[in-house]
Amino acid sequence: MNKKRVTVVEIAQAAGVSKSTVSLVLQNSPLVNEATRAKVTAVIRELGYVYNRGAANLRQSGSNSKIIGLVVNDLTNSFFAELAVGVDMVVQSAGYVQFLSHTGESPDRQREVINSMREHGISGLIVSPARGTQAIDLKPLIASGIPVVATVRNVAGAKVSSLMSDNHGGAMAAVEHLVALGHRRIAFLGGFADTGVFTERYQGYADALQRAGIVLEEALIIGSAPSRAGGVDAIMRAMQLADKPTAALCFNDAVAFGVCDGLRAQRLEPGADFAVIGFDDVIEAKSAVPALTTVSVDPQGMGQKAAQLLLKQINAGQPEAEAIVSSVRLVVRESCGATRQGEQRRITG
Repeated sequence: MNKKRVTVVEIAQAAGVSKSTVSLVLQNSPLVNEATRAKVTAVIRELGYVYNRGAANLRQSGSNSKIIGLVVNDLTNSFFAELAVGVDMVVQSAGYVQFLSHTGESPDRQREVINSMREHGISGLIVSPARGTQAIDLKPLIASGIPVVATVRNVAGAKVSSLMSDNHGGAMAAVEHLVALGHRRIAFLGGFADTGVFTERYQGYADALQRAGIVLEEALIIGSAPSRAGGVDAIMRAMQLADKPTAALCFNDAVAFGVCDGLRAQRLEPGADFAVIGFDDVIEAKSAVPALTTVSVDPQGMGQKAAQLLLKQINAGQPEAEAIVSSVRLVVRESCGATRQGEQRRITG
């Protein structure tokens, strides 16, 4: 973490101006003429300098900055709200404050908010990466020695710690449960196919079908936005098939709620006429009607683990990247049509 950072003095020397002039440029002062501002700005970009706004504030206030950044790809999904609560519980008790930002699946927006957080002197970052995030997007953080924990989604090739769920095992358990209930035409609904989480859950679905001797049908794999509206769209398309499915594993709980809405729009009752299983076990899953059968990844617990891992790295000074896969469990409720309620099964491997 003690890698050399570019200094204001180095920028001043490269631009041929005084240190105070560089400081005025960084503060957007009107006292600097445009030609000088442009020259200094060009050097700043070339040297890769990031203005540490937090450090500037410290010099004024004399206090210690203890800030953790949390960047998520979809705060409209209650899963991430619960994740943020878990993070906050840990960092707050450790004397840190959490900065939370939503990227809306935009890598460009993600870069902007991360740069802004760096300006404020974050001690570490927890990120659920936007679609399309590449290792190079996190490279500036790593080069600056700022600890990073990627959660929910991994970033291939990035030398950062990661905390993922057992997506493959959870999906297998869900499909095996549906097969045990007598279903043979089981759809996989929702999610973006270009994400690692989708790939892992889809592969678990496919492997469970193969183990049960059921031929996988591409027509039953229907992607959509991983949202409630996406779930409605997916089930509407599924029910237009000539040979309709009788059950579905949904990419996440938001999709599952939308699937239940779509079924009711077609005068079908979830759990009675069609089996539905979600993935995540958000707070609303237990109180939904019917209560949602789902693969629980414990969003709050995941946030707590991510925060604990980040704080461990911050305290270590020069941390080694760790890769952790959290266990999940199938929580059987009413939406799958099972008669036993509250059954739970831990998934291993």
